Amino acid sequence: MPHFVMECSQDVFEQYGEVDVITDIHRIAMDSGLFNEADIKVRVRPFSTGLVGGTDAPFIHVFAWIMDGRSTGQKAALSRAMVRLLSQRYPNVANIAMNVSEFEKASYCNRRMLG
Repeated sequence: MPHFVMECSQDVFEQYGEVDVITDIHRIAMDSGLFNEADIKVRVRPFSTGLVGGTDAPFIHVFAWIMDGRSTGQKAALSRAMVRLLSQRYPNVANIAMNVSEFEKASYCNRRMLG
């Protein structure tokens, strides 16, 4: 926890490499001060086709799933920092967004928690 998944059109990697962008996403998550580095997971899902507003256009959307307990302000600052970075890396991609969803701590379980 947390999980960051960037969905994007495949063509965005013509401008900036996939490994570079996952490293940047990880750094923004670390710089937020909200997470332990060992807990951050980052993945990318490129799509060969997609429509934005009915047309074939490049897009990036980062989905973040984090443990509950952060303030709305903290989550908004994380989204703004991520969109700012991606906008700098991909100046030709007009459709860049991020949203943050929360896991409920009471119902979350992972393998380490099983003992």
